[in-house]
Amino acid sequence: MFCMAAQTMGYRVCVLDPAPNGPAAAIAERQIVAKYDDKAALEQMGALCAAVTTEFENVPAPSLELLQRHCRVRPSAQAVALTQDRIAEKRFIRSCGVDVAPHAAITAATALDAIEAALFPAILKTARLGYDGKGQVDVAEPSALSAAWQQLRATDCVLEQRLRLRRELSVIVARGADGAKEYFPPIENEHRQGILAVSTLPAQVSSNQLSRVRDIVARIADGLQYVGVLCVELFELADGQLLVNEIAPRPHNSGHATIEACVSSQFAQQVRALSGMPLGDPALLAPAVMLNLLGELWLGADGAPQPPDFEPILAIPGACLHLYGKGEARPGRKMGHVTVVGPSPDIARERACRVADILGLPRPQLSTRGAGPQ
Repeated sequence: MFCMAAQTMGYRVCVLDPAPNGPAAAIAERQIVAKYDDKAALEQMGALCAAVTTEFENVPAPSLELLQRHCRVRPSAQAVALTQDRIAEKRFIRSCGVDVAPHAAITAATALDAIEAALFPAILKTARLGYDGKGQVDVAEPSALSAAWQQLRATDCVLEQRLRLRRELSVIVARGADGAKEYFPPIENEHRQGILAVSTLPAQVSSNQLSRVRDIVARIADGLQYVGVLCVELFELADGQLLVNEIAPRPHNSGHATIEACVSSQFAQQVRALSGMPLGDPALLAPAVMLNLLGELWLGADGAPQPPDFEPILAIPGACLHLYGKGEARPGRKMGHVTVVGPSPDIARERACRVADILGLPRPQLSTRGAGPQ
């Protein structure tokens, strides 16, 4: 999706990817097939490209540092490195004057006995490399903590108190090298089994809430001296308190609906910030609901490949199908998404429910149901 946005603006794209048949490689003008830490390949990319960005935050920060010696890299290696470590990330967020969930860092076995009982029930999360619910274990009580830590291979972790949430929000901002910022409307997210399932754009927020979330995002983006598209994921508690869950230094899954719903998509904004062009207009064109399509949809009851029939959903007004061209469908793997737009939030949601019914997915839910567990 980034490649497509860059190409519409006249840029040629080179992709560095260990997989020779990835979705971006299928449409990029050039690919370097190599590991993310292959020095020769990185030198080649740095000599070829005027500017480089990253598609996800697990690209080694030293690779980005190497590239910074040859060309423009946005976001910076330093910003990406901070988001790769939950312990450092939470410390940074608090240094910006922004609240996070009650938590404790665990970097050695001696820390296990020092955890206060008031922190439970909790979730134990690996400090590095966790995403989509991976690297996480529920811990109901202190006596279960040691076994949970061993389950995560006794690596550095964050133990985070399980909170009762009203809803989960994300706010995506584009920040230029001059510090200028453009905010997309807040997004309400629904997760299932730790994986994003539904994003609703815009989230229904008051003007006061909008001002608060933008202040939070601005503090973080400016604190990082960030350049590019940044997503800040937020927990809203039952009393209205806002806590930052995590930050993502890239266009984010929850922002995919901006392709159809906004004047400039999050991917177009990433191109603009990377190339030094003025940032685009993130104004909302139409309310939208995005449904993630996971690999289960491509598998029959016996586990054999059985591609979905998308023709019926394409007959629904406002339904836009995006398939990523991934060669293998696996449970939990994001294979594509459907964005449904409408003239009002209610109509967009009604159309999204029709899509979900056809595909056999749970219908989208909204926070108006009341507070629920994290």
